[in-house]
Amino acid sequence: MSNAPQPGVSVDGYRCLTADNIAIRGARIIDPASKMDQIADLSIKDGKIASIGEIPAEFNGEMIDGQGLVVCPGFFDMHVHLREPGYEHKETVATGCVAAVAGGFTGIAPMPNTNPSISNPGVVNLIKDAATGYPVDVCPIATISANRSGNTLAEFAELNDAGVRAFSDDGSPVQSANLMRLAIEYAKMFDSVIIEHCEDASLTRNGVMDEGIISTELGLPGWPSAAEDIDSYRAIRLAEYVGGRVHLAHVSTAETVRLIRDAKKRGVRVTGEATPHHMTLDSSVIRDYDTNYKVNPPLRTADDVEALIEGVADGTIDAIATDHAPHAHDEKEVEFIHAPFGMTGLETALGVVIGKLVQTERITLIRAIEALSVAPRKIMSLPDIPIKVGAEANLTMFNPTEKWIVDKVKMRSKSSNTPFNGWELTGKARGVINRGLAWILID
Repeated sequence: MSNAPQPGVSVDGYRCLTADNIAIRGARIIDPASKMDQIADLSIKDGKIASIGEIPAEFNGEMIDGQGLVVCPGFFDMHVHLREPGYEHKETVATGCVAAVAGGFTGIAPMPNTNPSISNPGVVNLIKDAATGYPVDVCPIATISANRSGNTLAEFAELNDAGVRAFSDDGSPVQSANLMRLAIEYAKMFDSVIIEHCEDASLTRNGVMDEGIISTELGLPGWPSAAEDIDSYRAIRLAEYVGGRVHLAHVSTAETVRLIRDAKKRGVRVTGEATPHHMTLDSSVIRDYDTNYKVNPPLRTADDVEALIEGVADGTIDAIATDHAPHAHDEKEVEFIHAPFGMTGLETALGVVIGKLVQTERITLIRAIEALSVAPRKIMSLPDIPIKVGAEANLTMFNPTEKWIVDKVKMRSKSSNTPFNGWELTGKARGVINRGLAWILID
């Protein structure tokens, strides 16, 4: 049962409204799917877009000043960890939804490494029910193998009936090539996608950072980039062989980018995602042993960072996803080698992408919006969310020039393991509209 705030109240710095009579005046409206990019007013009636252009003269509802704001299709993060059920001390569906809103996301897809894992419809429904009342679509990703054991397939048909459109053993890469082949074949029957955490575990045992000069310098066990590349090739080749779809999660190496690019040219049904941290940080930042930089896969070299940016810019890498991985404070406050992998990302993603990639002209604003909203929904076979009259309003509002300082104490997530604490970022989410609700940031 959800304890979401009721419309008409303020919570966590947001006004929570029903989207039954709202207008946004003078915003820049961008919809990559229709190539819309214009300054216009937009009104919403009963949760649907009622007009684009000028606000109707008879309008008498809630007016939002959109000057300086971008309004676009709602962001969707196809790779998050909400920790519920089983690890609610790190994050819950509720706190994850509020963190998503703070980052401008109207949809998130939680990975199944929970306890119990998302291996049956009961857990799927539990997570969806917990999101009731929030303006965030929560679309659970189910396990490939039963309980992420790597031995037998999960209940694909039953999970599909429960609304699951993607399967992954994220964090526990599927080591059996035959099981991976069967998974791709089964997913093909439902036009679902297999999301592979690309790692040959036989090469990464005990590794905690990218293998190279810096890991040797720091005396930390290395994690070779080849471990990702080998499994990426296997996943792509199996998808090509059976004609199914495979999506490569949190791509981190230049070679995997090349493999995806070449496979797409051959017509292979492969997609990929990159995280904001893998596109802006390299392994050199680990020299101070800050455990918030310890992620899986590890931060790579500057050349890998460059390849990821180019891959996102040219569409080789389809989506930007955060791999939001909250951990309790005491879990990260240990020696680097013993700390868990992962950093939070929902609340900083927009600021990192706009400030470090769009403003530096490495990625265009429209491409960034596409990678954050349109592409991930397409990969997961979710309904389109066009900005057009009559469509359900599923919108993100953000200020692309607003500067702000990351303060981990003020984060909405239940955890604060971010490496961006104290950074000045550019690009701030100002509100979301979805599921008949509007959450607007209070200045």
